[in-house]
Amino acid sequence: QVRVVESGGGLVRPGGSLRLSCTVSGVSFGNSEISWYRQAPGKERELISLVTTIDTKWYADSVKGRFRISRDNDADTAYLQMNSLAPEDTAVYYCNCRKTWGQGTQVTVSS
Repeated sequence: QVRVVESGGGLVRPGGSLRLSCTVSGVSFGNSEISWYRQAPGKERELISLVTTIDTKWYADSVKGRFRISRDNDADTAYLQMNSLAPEDTAVYYCNCRKTWGQGTQVTVSS
């Protein structure tokens, strides 16, 4: 059974940074694509970044140049480094692996 656990969210001031983690168990992590989504209040969940099994990365325009996705196959963990955060980045951030969602981690950007 696949299990996905996100961590690393919190409250940060505009311009600040956070690093989210996504730890996966119950599946071959190295053979799995990992995606990060976010859902802001009143909005639909949106895909913001993914990393493939061969380390190809994709970013939504809204985060390109500010966020960086990475993976550590030895640790069964993916990361989302978020820099230059803005209030519009406030959302619950979710990780997805093989159609399995984590519980999400709240990111709030506010002064």
